[in-house]
Amino acid sequence: MRRPTPLNSRPGKNLKMEKNSFVKPRGFLEKLKNIFSSGPAREHIEDVEEALIEADIDLEIISGILEAIKRDKISDYEGVKKLLKDIFSDSLNQPSVAPQALKKVIILCGINGAGKTTTAAKLSGIYAKNGGKVIFAAADTFRAAAIEQLEAWAKASGTRIIKGIDGGDPAAVVFDAVKNAKNGGCDMLIIDTAGRLHTKSNLMLELGKIKKVVLKDYPEDEIDTLLVIDANTGKNAFSQAKEFNESIKLTGVILTKFDSSAKGGSIIRIAHELRLPIKYMTYGEDAGAISVFDPQEFVDKLFD
Repeated sequence: MRRPTPLNSRPGKNLKMEKNSFVKPRGFLEKLKNIFSSGPAREHIEDVEEALIEADIDLEIISGILEAIKRDKISDYEGVKKLLKDIFSDSLNQPSVAPQALKKVIILCGINGAGKTTTAAKLSGIYAKNGGKVIFAAADTFRAAAIEQLEAWAKASGTRIIKGIDGGDPAAVVFDAVKNAKNGGCDMLIIDTAGRLHTKSNLMLELGKIKKVVLKDYPEDEIDTLLVIDANTGKNAFSQAKEFNESIKLTGVILTKFDSSAKGGSIIRIAHELRLPIKYMTYGEDAGAISVFDPQEFVDKLFD
């Protein structure tokens, strides 16, 4: 297991993302550029539509772009790029999807390998830097060494951890953690759950059971149920968000592993269709490699 980097190893990195850490979807943009370079866009309307669908752009957005092309309001690559930027910015800047402050309890969920445990440590680092008291709940009792990994992060950050045993009942761990959080006067309880496929109904029901345990002591408006999505997932990201949202009522999304292969279309679609705010982005292994999601900066970096 990789030894976690101490939270103070990269001072100042948790509030500002490094330059060039965002992704440019070159394949998608290059495809559009090639389409527009071979003649008027209205002559290649099906090719444009296919490129937008492959990028998992929201169908409503696609419809608007195609209508604009048909009306001859867009005739070249720069025109469609500007339109896309404007639409993406509008979608991400709606009040309903604006990033919001984190609540007292954070339930991190998502599929295997999305980066939930590391994200728990990064969120804890933000609060610890400001003097906040955090408790970890090691509710991933199924993945090999998951508890040990969270313990290592807890030790590195000075964060208290409540744990059970490998293969134990995750809801029981959460029950103990909630009682400790209530009695210990902590500012935030971060619950790290096991990775699960959104298509497995029994696992989704288990996640619902964990949330019910929390709801016995905390009202809904004090709980953040956040889906952790690997930014490289692509089109499957939207179906993940949709299924998790229908099962346990998500309050937002955290994007992880933002690098040169990440995809942008699903992110816009999640915000636009599901009205879920993108709260944070992580972009590296270090504990400080996290920042509040900035919609305008995201769109600018995505296209420019």
